[in-house]
Amino acid sequence: MPFLFSNPQPIQAMIIGANRGIGLGFIRHLLADTRVGTLYGTYRHRDRAQDLLQLAQSGGDRLIPVQLDVSEESQLAQWSQTLSQQEQSLHLLINCVGVLHDGDQMQPEKSLRQIDGDRLLQYFRINSIPSILLAKHLMPLFRHNQPSVFASISAKVGSIGDNDLGGWYGYRASKAALNMLMHTTAIEYSRRCPQTCVVCLHPGTTDTDLSKPFQRNVPPGKLFPVEKTVRQLMQVIEDLNLDHSGQFFSWDGSQLPW
Repeated sequence: MPFLFSNPQPIQAMIIGANRGIGLGFIRHLLADTRVGTLYGTYRHRDRAQDLLQLAQSGGDRLIPVQLDVSEESQLAQWSQTLSQQEQSLHLLINCVGVLHDGDQMQPEKSLRQIDGDRLLQYFRINSIPSILLAKHLMPLFRHNQPSVFASISAKVGSIGDNDLGGWYGYRASKAALNMLMHTTAIEYSRRCPQTCVVCLHPGTTDTDLSKPFQRNVPPGKLFPVEKTVRQLMQVIEDLNLDHSGQFFSWDGSQLPW
């Protein structure tokens, strides 16, 4: 039986960045899984979360949308306190928040000439920091004796050992920082939340807004629809056990170098 779903009771799950792309795909997938009980889905802007909100209206009381900016620690601390007061627990968290480009405001750097300090900080603010804040403030919800998984969507380009092409300085560095933060979190969680497996996941190139400007360079068969990416990543998650905590996995289950 899969580690995560070995508990006979329905699991409580949370998807961060659930309003579009891979995050919304996870919501749809988990809503169809009867092993999942309460499902939280976070979003920042209501006008960009209409699909999520419509799912919540039609899906009964299992899906709970939460307006939350997880890069703002005060918001996250308040929400965590509310859940703790309700004596909630978590068994699955997947952080899908990330940025690669933002129109003319932010594009991945091709050379050192394009480095801008403010844009670098923005990469770290969105790609690196939210996961460690989630690990900090939601720790009480993982402090139980039931199998759990804390997963962050990373990227293969964040692997230092796999970097042979260069470029994309801010995105690469922020994902490498995410990997280190989660590897370190796994060490502390092994003491404080010993039933929680903490991992980073590479989804492959998925047909979302994040990848659209770069899809022409993707080899045939390597641009995944969201539904396929979610199925593949859920299979990786279901194959995890506590021995895998602190590791970095690709969509096909292979372990990636740091």
